[in-house]
Parts: sequence; structure tokens; C-alpha cells
Amino acid sequence: MTPAAADHLAIVKQQREELHAQYRRIEKVHALAVLDHLAAYLRDACPEAVYITFAYYGNTRTLDLNGVLGAQPSPLGACPWLWDGSDEAHPLAEIGEDIEFDLASALAPYDSPAWACVSRNSASDGNSWLLELPPPDRAARIAELVRGYHPEATALVVDGRSAGGCVLEVVEGVTEDSSEARTRRRWPRECDDAITRLVAQIFALPELADRHLVPTYGLYAHGDGRGSSDLVRLLPLPPTA
Repeated sequence: MTPAAADHLAIVKQQREELHAQYRRIEKVHALAVLDHLAAYLRDACPEAVYITFAYYGNTRTLDLNGVLGAQPSPLGACPWLWDGSDEAHPLAEIGEDIEFDLASALAPYDSPAWACVSRNSASDGNSWLLELPPPDRAARIAELVRGYHPEATALVVDGRSAGGCVLEVVEGVTEDSSEARTRRRWPRECDDAITRLVAQIFALPELADRHLVPTYGLYAHGDGRGSSDLVRLLPLPPTA
């Protein structure tokens, strides 16, 4: 191979890698956009909807819609059925095909962020999974979860490198010398999973990232000595009731 041909091949290879990376980012954005669309029209038809339950077949990457569930009434209680997919007389049956199609579209990419919303249905012994619908306002939901353990929290220091998004520190106002009062998170694992999932979705959706994430300009360094990440952002928390 001539030097000119080798240089041309290297350029094309780099362009291909960049396009592939861009395609994967767009796929993730599309998956979350489909999920938000699904949550919006499902809540419009059934405001109590919290989960979609379905059977998933990994060999073929296909699914069958089983129905829609409401909020779990207690830690040991089962989620109430709002619609059993086999009930064709139920009003939700009219949009059942749309729900199934959009659910499959949101979960189609193997690395779709929508998979972070999926968990096994512990109330069933069979092939049954739950997808938790995203909240209408992710930032407001994050603020609600955080202030359950940090009532004075005003913002989060977040990083988009780890699994799409993680919380590094909690900002609780300012100190006497006007610097930020930062502390480590104090919430349990289940709450951390929910917050991490929502932070990752904000990072993934350009519109939400532009609205909620503030650059730190290298002012934050990881506590483990890794220095600062160019994906570290400040996430101001909106007021909660």
C-alpha cells in the first residue's frame, strides 16, 4: 500500500468511527424520545399508570405486552393491575398495539438508556418484566429524591462518564467563606439507582442537558485523584413543595 493510500484509509477509518459513535448517540436519544412519547400518551389515557409489564425474548429481541400497572402501595405489596392486555374491552386496548410498538422501539438498541428503567417483575415467577415510566419532569423528580435525604440540597455535582451519569457530590448551600458546601450522598442503593438513571437520561437528551446542566470549567476534581472530567456538570435542583 502506498503512503497516500494508507493516509486516505486512515482518514476514512476515522470518519467511519466518528459516524458510528454519532449514530449510537442518536439511537440513544431516539430511544428516550420514544419512551417519553409513550409515557405522555399513556398517562393521558391512564393517569395512574406507573409501569408497563411485558414478556421479553432475548434470543429474538422481541417482546409481548402484558399490561399496565399502577404504583406499588407498600414495599411488600404488589402493583395493582390497571389493564390486563388480554382485556380487549378495556379503553387502553385501543392503544395496546401502539404501546407495544413504542416499547419495542425504545428497547431496540442493545445499549438503550431505556433498559435502565426495566426490572424483573418480582410478583411473577415467569418471563415478566416491568418498565417504569419516566417522570414528566426529571429534574423535579431528582430534587424530590435528593431532598428526602439532603433537605438543604441546592445542586448536584454529576459526571456523564460513568454509565452515562452519576452523582459525585451534593451541594448544600454555601459556607461562611462563600464557598460551596459539598458533601457525599447519603441515600440508599435503591434511591441511588433511581437518581443515577434520571441523571443519565438528562445527559443523553440534548434539550434537557442544555436546560439543566451547567459547566464547571474544571473547578471540580474527583476525590480519588483522577482529576477533572470534561463531562462533570453542576445540576441545580429546582424548588420542591
